[in-house]
Formats: sequence, structure tokens, C-alpha cells
Amino acid sequence: MRLRHSGILLGLLVATFLAPAECFWPWHTTSTTPPPPPPPSEPKISPVIFVPGDGGSQLNARLNKTNSPYFVCEKTHDWYNLWLDLEQLVIPMVYCWIDNVKLYYDKATRTTHNTPGVETNIPGWGDPEVVEWIDPTRNSAGAYFKDIANVLVDLGYVRKMNIHGAPYDFRKAPNENKQFFIDLKQLVEDTYEANNQSAVTFISHSMGSPMTLIFLQEQTLAWKNKYVRRQISLAGAWAGSFKAVKVFAMGDDLDSFALSAKILKAEQITHPSTAWLLPSPLFWKPSEVLATTPTRNYTMAQLKEFFNDIDYMTGWEMRKDTLRYSKNFNPPDVELHCLYGDGIDTVERLQYKKSAIADETPKLIMGLGDGTVNQRSLRACQYWSGYSSAPVSTLALQGVDHMKILSNGDVLKYVRTVMQQP
Repeated sequence: MRLRHSGILLGLLVATFLAPAECFWPWHTTSTTPPPPPPPSEPKISPVIFVPGDGGSQLNARLNKTNSPYFVCEKTHDWYNLWLDLEQLVIPMVYCWIDNVKLYYDKATRTTHNTPGVETNIPGWGDPEVVEWIDPTRNSAGAYFKDIANVLVDLGYVRKMNIHGAPYDFRKAPNENKQFFIDLKQLVEDTYEANNQSAVTFISHSMGSPMTLIFLQEQTLAWKNKYVRRQISLAGAWAGSFKAVKVFAMGDDLDSFALSAKILKAEQITHPSTAWLLPSPLFWKPSEVLATTPTRNYTMAQLKEFFNDIDYMTGWEMRKDTLRYSKNFNPPDVELHCLYGDGIDTVERLQYKKSAIADETPKLIMGLGDGTVNQRSLRACQYWSGYSSAPVSTLALQGVDHMKILSNGDVLKYVRTVMQQP
């Protein structure tokens, strides 16, 4: 929050003018009553924009398909919630869901598109509630920015007035989210004007942190100084995550025993955002080993060969499309609060029993991080301390995992304290 005190006490100018003599009687006096002082200006509060991470936005779909993978799958349907709806993620409906949410890569245009006959949109631009709850039915499993929003409301904030959300198609990488960055700039400027010209605070999570970073890198310093107060990053995947390698190799079960990583892999590997979140070459050395087999090792420098041997070269093509974003690590040049969990087992290498790795489920070799993002990526924000004039504050929270950081008591107190500052 920035306070601009405009209360200026105006001095009372009392002028004595010569008057005709007949006006000066012995009992004549002249008095003036000073005008009341102006009311004190109300302190400004910095409006907030939530920027979600991978899977942190709702996704709607409309179907008009000529065929479907199974007889139980609908071919036509008016607009409905595609993500997050837990009922669609159970067998056999999960196969219908995969066909509706997966993307197809066009090597000629270097872009992706939905399954033919599937139309999608991201609902609720500017509305914080679509990122407070990923599941529109408000199932507890779909709670996201909800607790942080409630902290802000306790401080006097009002949803849709000085709390906003910036959802986007998380399946796609920055190169296919150009309209998001255009809309975000307009949202910032509109929010600034609607809140007594108060600069905004971004509160970002996971992939939302580097998404916000790219946005800020594209703005001039003068624009940022005017419109942006700060960024509070929670579990920022600044330099990617090895988990993206794991997803391409074997899928991810979303930390649910009821879901199958092998089944979900069919749609997860089609997301360009997964390729963008592969480990950054700025923080992983070319010689670092990503996967081992009885006959060879795959290093960062041999990522292309890894994709070839898991029989998914589309992943490598998407990696090439997004690599330029990973190589630009210029600071955001705004006040940054970088909070992250640490001390939790986090995958950092794959170990195969066979030399042919395409159909094998590897063993996970663990390191440290927040359970999803590796320690070096979470800590990458510290790099800017010596390269940016804007202050960078970091806080590591031992034992706090990637998702629970959004409801962690220490994090909520930290947000409350920061948002009470001018």
C-alpha cells in the first residue's frame, strides 16, 4: 500500500484594509472564523491480482464432435466445466475427459489446437472467485486462492473491486498466451484507476510466478514504477521443475491414489506448458544427468535424445518453442517477496532398469524441494538480489509442500503483514 497524504494545511490570510473613518467606533471589532480543516485522506490499499499456476484456472468446453473414443462419451454438449470436475476423472469417464482436454501440436504453425469439435474457454476474467476455487462447485479439493482472499477481505478488501483474478489457459505456454499478457496489462491499468490510482500487487503461485515475470519483463520501468507495487510469489517455479521430465516419461497422478498417471499421461504430455516447465539450462548444467539406464545416461545436453527414446519428439519441438523464455532471467524490477516450501522429497532423476525406455516406468530418485518444484528453482529468485535495485525478500518454509503453501498459517500472516504496509 502506498500512502499519499494530500492534506495540506492552508494558512489563513487575514488582510486588514483601511476603511472609512465613520466605521471605526470604539466598540467595533473584526473577527474571522477559519475554515474547517480538510478531512484526512484515507490510506490507499494496493489492489491485488491473483495469477494462478498450472491447473489453477477453470476450463470450460463445448462439444460438437463427429466421433468419440468410447460409446459412453458425448459428442455434443453445450458449455460445461471441463476442469476441475473430479467426477470426470474416474474410469471410464476419464477417457472422454482426456479426449476433450488434450491438445494437438501443429509443427508447421508451432501452435496447438483442441480435439476437432471441442471448443474451450477460460471463464471469469478479472473475477477472483474462479481462482479461489478451481472447482466451481466449491468442492474442498478445488480450493486454491480461497484462504488468501479471505485474509484480504478481513483487511477490508472487496472482491471484484480490489481483488481480481487473472486466469489463463494453463495448458499452453507463454508463446500461445499472448492475449493473456495484453489483457493483464489492461486489467492492471483499469484496477489502478478504479482504486484511487493505487499500484497493484500480484500474488502468484507456481507457474504463475514465471508467467508474471515474463509480463513484467515486457513492461517499461516507468510503467512498472507507476502501476505495480509488488509481487508476492508462492512456490514459484522460476527455473522449471524436473517433474516435467517425469510427466513426459510416465505421467502424473496429481497426488491422488484414485487416479492413474499412465492414463493421464496421454493428455499431460500434449501441453506446451509442460515443455516450458522443463529444467532451465540456466540452473541445470549441460552435464547433469536426468535419467540413467544400464547402458547410458541422459544429460541436460542430451534432452533431445531422451525425447527420441521415449518416442515423443513433439515434446522436444515444444521445448524449442519455449526455450527462449527459460533463457531470459532478467529481474522483474519490482519489490518481490519470494516464499516457498523446502525440505520435502522431490524427484530429480529417473532410473531405468532397461536400456529401452519408451514403455518402462522408471524409479524416481529424490532430492529436495517442495514435493513438486526442485529447491534450485524455488530459490532462483535469490539471484536477483545482486542484479536489481528493487528489494527481494525470501522465506523458506520447511516441510510446506507445493499446494499447502496457499493455506499455510505462516504464509497467511506474511501476506497480511505485507499488505498492511504502505
